[in-house]
Parts: sequence; structure tokens; C-alpha cells
Amino acid sequence: MPDLYVRNVPDELYERIQKRAQAEGTSVAAEVISMLEQFLEGANQSQTELLAGIRRRRFFKPGEAGAPDSSALLREDRRR
Repeated sequence: MPDLYVRNVPDELYERIQKRAQAEGTSVAAEVISMLEQFLEGANQSQTELLAGIRRRRFFKPGEAGAPDSSALLREDRRR
């Protein structure tokens, strides 16, 4: 597996990544890999798909017939 070295990471950014890694119970390296994967997966989603998802969610009022269940939406977001 190749190594990736990043120089001149700003202190504030490194601290934010470090805090995020601690919260997730992972190393900084594992957290950076996870963040890169999430970013690249999101970058592959087309603009049309993103807009369709926004449109689908924005017109529902809580409790309205046909409105998506909030727990289902949370599960969907966590899977991303």
C-alpha cells in the first residue's frame, strides 16, 4: 500500500483532524483516509442527483402525510 505524506499542514487544521480522530476512536492517519474516502464518494455524485435529493426533502412538513420519517433520514445520512 502506498504512503502519502502531506507537508505544511496548518496547526489549526491538524488539531481539528486530531480531535475528530479522538472522537471516532481512530488514529489521525485512519481519520484522514476516512475523510478522503468520504470526500471522493461525494465528488462522484452528480449535481443532478444532489439537487434531486434536496428537492425531495425540502417540501415536506413534519407530520405531513407522505413526509419521510426523521429516523429514516438520519439512517440514510449515516450511511453516506
